Amino acid sequence: MRLENLKDKKIIIVGFGREGKNTYKTLKKLFPNKAISLADKNKIRVDEKEIFTGENYLENIKNFDVIIKTPGIPYREIKKYSGNAKITSQAELFLENAKGKIIGVTGTKGKSTTSTLIYKVLKDSRINAKLVGNMGKPCLSYILTQKPKDVFVFEMSCHQLDHISKSPNISVFVNIYPEHLDYYKTFSKYFNAKKNIAKFQDKNDFFIYNPLFKEIKDIKTKAHKIPFKEPICSKKNIHENAISAAAAVAKIFGLTEKEIKSSINKFETLDSRIEFVGKFNGVDFYNDCLATIPEATIFALNELKNVDTLILGGQDRGISYTKLTDEIKKRKIRNIILFPNTDKKIYKELKNENINFFFTDKMKDAVLFAKENTKKRGICLLSPAAPSYNLFKDYKDKANQFKKYLKK
Repeated sequence: MRLENLKDKKIIIVGFGREGKNTYKTLKKLFPNKAISLADKNKIRVDEKEIFTGENYLENIKNFDVIIKTPGIPYREIKKYSGNAKITSQAELFLENAKGKIIGVTGTKGKSTTSTLIYKVLKDSRINAKLVGNMGKPCLSYILTQKPKDVFVFEMSCHQLDHISKSPNISVFVNIYPEHLDYYKTFSKYFNAKKNIAKFQDKNDFFIYNPLFKEIKDIKTKAHKIPFKEPICSKKNIHENAISAAAAVAKIFGLTEKEIKSSINKFETLDSRIEFVGKFNGVDFYNDCLATIPEATIFALNELKNVDTLILGGQDRGISYTKLTDEIKKRKIRNIILFPNTDKKIYKELKNENINFFFTDKMKDAVLFAKENTKKRGICLLSPAAPSYNLFKDYKDKANQFKKYLKK
């Protein structure tokens, strides 16, 4: 849908978090005198004519021409109440209205690092790159000031890809593992949302993908398909997939291998991704709160060879922890600190091992236990292998508490 076509439509934004607020702000700049209705379960502090909040906040959305949903609200919930209204999203509006090229990056794990690395490599070569999505500004932030030469590197979650009808010019698919099964119910539905990143591409577009995942390799698209190749260099704490993807994108823009290597070697890893926090009582403490699936924690364990204490656990999304627990058994980690709700599931698979377990729902107690029990010259790694929303605001809140109590 073209933005100018919204001028005469009755619009409601459903979900008023970070992205919803940005959509509202953008549309008010575009149509200063237009009333835009809002709906959210929580209270909204905006002076608008129609605002719907509380448990029944979706009941009136059928009375609108266009519903702009935000990622956290399931499409099926919106559809149940939408009537004949057109349902769209900020991501879809951006894809349909951007003047420059869009590089979309998705995957279960590693898309933040991959997106940021692609952005950095392009930026270092004076390409007018912008980082948008979860790692950068919301994408519509640029829609009113964009130029045809802009290149947008867009980290795209399954929620942003769900039910879109246009794909990026260059799509990057890093990996796929079972995730968000509390939201999608089946792996197939989750993967179908992800596949939209390539579904609507044409013969002038590019699809860069990880060939080690058969599901990704078999995705049908009209775009030029470019599989990940051997990484052109290595960099500590950066997965080779991110390096391969960044190099493939950079070559499309004509960058030389020397330019690409130079940028990668200067790249600093993201906060909360195998981030060294400091040495306390002779123990090295690492924050890896961005590890929200078992495979990410396994990667961290492979990077850090001397983990003596591992802090695990968080929101249970119905995935298996067997690969991770097998890795823990192999490494003979002495201390494991477990947060709910995945604590019982992980403990069940490890209870017969010679492991010192500590169960808690407080970061303060977890850090105290780690300080008292981790051997000197050993490593304490916070790598949850699960999301943090059941006990913390988000991964940043979890990481900040970890750092706060370490320094006390």
